[in-house]
Formats: sequence, structure tokens, C-alpha cells
Amino acid sequence: MDRSSAIARIESILDTVENGLLPVPVREVWVYGDVALGLDPVDRLDVYVTKDLLLGGDDESGDEFEAEHGIAGVGSAVSAEWAEANPELVRAYSRGYAAPETCLAASLLPDDEPTHLEVCNAPFEQNVRRRLEVALDRDAYDQVIDPRGVCLYADGQRSAEALGKLRGGDLAFPTLSEALSMLGADEAAAADAADAIRAARTSQSGRSVRGDVV
Repeated sequence: MDRSSAIARIESILDTVENGLLPVPVREVWVYGDVALGLDPVDRLDVYVTKDLLLGGDDESGDEFEAEHGIAGVGSAVSAEWAEANPELVRAYSRGYAAPETCLAASLLPDDEPTHLEVCNAPFEQNVRRRLEVALDRDAYDQVIDPRGVCLYADGQRSAEALGKLRGGDLAFPTLSEALSMLGADEAAAADAADAIRAARTSQSGRSVRGDVV
């Protein structure tokens, strides 16, 4: 997508997070990869969302939703209020239990745009480091995240300064291999991890989503 469309999509995501009814509470929104680097066009829009636990479950509403729609976990895994207002957006794992990450994707992103959403309970920087450490231990890099990102929303507030720099393409980052080396990977491992990240992006199409729990 062209850069202006990517920025418009990011602003739409932020509007929804700030003002909309969501399946789970959102603590942070980051973007990383092509859009953070100032590229135009943006091959894929990469978004990272830090989610909070859903507190104060609603078992009664969840039972009613499961009876009507055949999906369990509403009221505990995702908001019953959100699910009742948006039953067409509720997504479930194969076992029939509501899936917070795909519910968030359905709420924030259209199906057909080249976008990737990472959803985790851990902050972006913490999870980037954790995944790289695990990858280095296992010599397997398919779960590594591009660390070159910018936080646009945290603790209930949008960062106008960060969004302005993103719009202007004014954020400075090292190469992908250099960024991974700065986090502790040696030169060979950083190159392998960078190749794995690029290969994963190339293999994706349309909207993709990955959930993670730390």
C-alpha cells in the first residue's frame, strides 16, 4: 500500500483504541518495519499491540453468547459487551474458544489489506528481546520481530510527537542486522535472523495475526 494509506490505517487503529469498544483492553500500540523506516510504498504494515487482561468477567452473558453462537469464552477471554455489539467480529480457536488476538485483528484491520498484527501481554521492547534470546538459544529465527519500531499509544494517550515523526518519515534506524546485533546477536546470527524476518514477511499475504503470551 502507499505510505499515505498506511498512515491513514494507523490513525484509524489509534482512533478505535482510544474511542472504540474493544474485545480486550489495549495498553500499547507500536508500528515497526517498513512504515517506521519511512518506506513508500509499504509492502506490509506491521502493528504490535500490548493487551491487558480482561478483568471482571461476565459468565452469564458468556453462557448466553455460547448458546446462540457456539463460541465459548465470551466474558472471560473477550469482552461480553464487545461481543454482543459485534457478534460478526468474534473469532475463535479451532476448539471453539474465543481468540483475543484474532478478535482484535477483526476490530482493528480489514481482511484484505497487507497488514500484520502482533498481540501480546508483554510490551514491545521486552518481547522483541525475549524472542531474540529464545531464537539464539534454539538457532531458529522464525519468531523474531523486527526491533525497529515506534510507540504511538501508551497508558491511554496517543503520542502526537511520535505520530508526527512517523508521518514525516523522520525516524532514524540502523539496518535490520545492525539492530539485531545491538540486542546481543553476533554478526552471523543477526544476518540469519534478518533473513528469517524478511522471508516471513514475503510469505504473508492479506491480513495476518500472531498472538503471544509471556
